[in-house]
Amino acid sequence: MELNIICKIVVLFLHVVPSVSFTTFVFGDSLVDAGNNDYLFTLSKADSPPYGIDFTPSGGQPTGRFTNGRTIADIVGQGLGAKSFPPAYLSPNTQAGEAILGGMNYASGASGILDETGFLFVRHDKVFPTMFIDSMISNLTIQLKRLHELGARKMVVVGVGPLGCIPFVRAFKLLPSGECSREVNSLIQAYNAKLKELLNRLNQEMGPESMLVFANSFDIFMKIIANYRQYGFENADGPCCGGYFPPFICFKSGDSKNSSAASALCSDRSKFVFWDAYHPTEAVNVIVANELLDGDESSTSPMNIRKLYNYNS
Repeated sequence: MELNIICKIVVLFLHVVPSVSFTTFVFGDSLVDAGNNDYLFTLSKADSPPYGIDFTPSGGQPTGRFTNGRTIADIVGQGLGAKSFPPAYLSPNTQAGEAILGGMNYASGASGILDETGFLFVRHDKVFPTMFIDSMISNLTIQLKRLHELGARKMVVVGVGPLGCIPFVRAFKLLPSGECSREVNSLIQAYNAKLKELLNRLNQEMGPESMLVFANSFDIFMKIIANYRQYGFENADGPCCGGYFPPFICFKSGDSKNSSAASALCSDRSKFVFWDAYHPTEAVNVIVANELLDGDESSTSPMNIRKLYNYNS
């Protein structure tokens, strides 16, 4: 079977320290990158308009976030009372030493569990799905245990969302409107099931002083896509920015006189599920973040993030 998608992971670490009410350490990919890729030699960047067009703290200027506004991590932090966002680790403005006590964002667009993640979004090697999933789970197990040894005690591990429904995959597989790739989504669901089993096992092994929460982003996103009009959206297929055909590049020319040197941009970002060919809009991020914060065990298990925040405190 040909494996077409490299799965990715997002991990959030919550920790309460003296004199600091809320601290977050964010690890992940472009879904939560706060600008680290701005300082890396990579094609995976969101450092030009219209990225960040709805990000109020920057006045609508790009910050390296791969969406039109806030990421899920940003919104979760605000929901728990954070007064600021964890800065990008690679930002020149990030000070060493005590600055880390306020939290840090280590996320990087196109990063993933395996070293080869990000070299190519589409894999052409023939790999058995079970072997691929087992390899990812094995690597992730090592990293989670390592972080636990370093002192991480409250962790939110977000499962992979329905990549079979993103505009890039829909276009690549020539799927009709409203359809997702069953092959891709089945692979992701198999991985997510193994991930949930892993976190349950680690919770048993690490004892009550630690808590690892599984965030079921797949089902949350699928519920939004399947019922998008009930959520106030008008489009759940195509990207707001970048158009409906390859190469799906979302950009805006710095030359105000040359309006043709810009990608297609929808007039109302709040009506689209997808911002570009790969990432959701801020409007979707708000729904997902609120579900992770206060949802039931169908969204987060064994508890939601708000309960995790107060766990053993």
